Amino acid sequence: MTALESPGADPTDALSPVPAWGSRREVPNVGKIKFSYGPMDCGKSTLALQIDHNLARQGRQGLLLVSNDRAGPGQITSRIGITREALELDAGTDLRSVVRQAWEQGTHVDYLIVDEAQFLSPVQVEQLGELADEATIDVYCFGIATDFRSRLFPGARRLFELADELQPVQVEVLCWCGLPGRFNARVCGDEVQRTGDTVIVADTADVADDAQSDAGTAGDGHAADAGSAAPNEPGAPPTVSVVAAHTSDDDGDASIAEVNRATPPSQTDSTTVRYQVLCRRHYRLGDLGPAGSGHGQLRLT
Repeated sequence: MTALESPGADPTDALSPVPAWGSRREVPNVGKIKFSYGPMDCGKSTLALQIDHNLARQGRQGLLLVSNDRAGPGQITSRIGITREALELDAGTDLRSVVRQAWEQGTHVDYLIVDEAQFLSPVQVEQLGELADEATIDVYCFGIATDFRSRLFPGARRLFELADELQPVQVEVLCWCGLPGRFNARVCGDEVQRTGDTVIVADTADVADDAQSDAGTAGDGHAADAGSAAPNEPGAPPTVSVVAAHTSDDDGDASIAEVNRATPPSQTDSTTVRYQVLCRRHYRLGDLGPAGSGHGQLRLT
């Protein structure tokens, strides 16, 4: 079917002719890309594991992928205690090769679950688009949209541009004032930081025995929960020693992602950082509320 040429055709008309209903079965099927996003603590990883569970129960086969999970590499962890092994991604991972290797091992891939998708590079997001269009693989991405400066992560930006579906995670996280919290504020010395190093490293340590354990991702506040229990009480939150890598935000989008890479102490400066979810108004004003972080906010100490 071709469009009729007309001298009076509107050059701004962007609509294309489509096949008749009976002929649409000839159009190749494609997969879909869905990006579920939200601030810290809204249940993104829990939702990712739930979707994987449901799809697997229905006989579909998929791969779990993650980059910089708060509990360490090679796993997707939820704050409610669910954990699954996953393939750790880095900036150089070709997602098409990951799927090809699964095929070579005899694994059929119906879908991909990608957690911490904000850490994907734009090129990797485009690879997901290729897998959806050419290999009919459904892609489910989960992550936060903006960094502590309220600027889009490069991976999240590309997902907003290419995804078929954009879905805010429905578990609402509240600012201290009770309004919906959307902004992951970085707090140092009870002041909201607007500029600074955009790559920080956090090592989680158990307060009770002062033993170093899992690494935490500070980019989306996934390092540790700051509760109200005393350090030696059961259930007391871990503390996190933080070092800030020398990466200036003047470098542009190349280094927006905040990761939990191991950085030699000699190359870093110790600092104390925590993250707090705020509404737009209080993020703009830098207002942390009458009690500072309050119970449940995430602290890197």
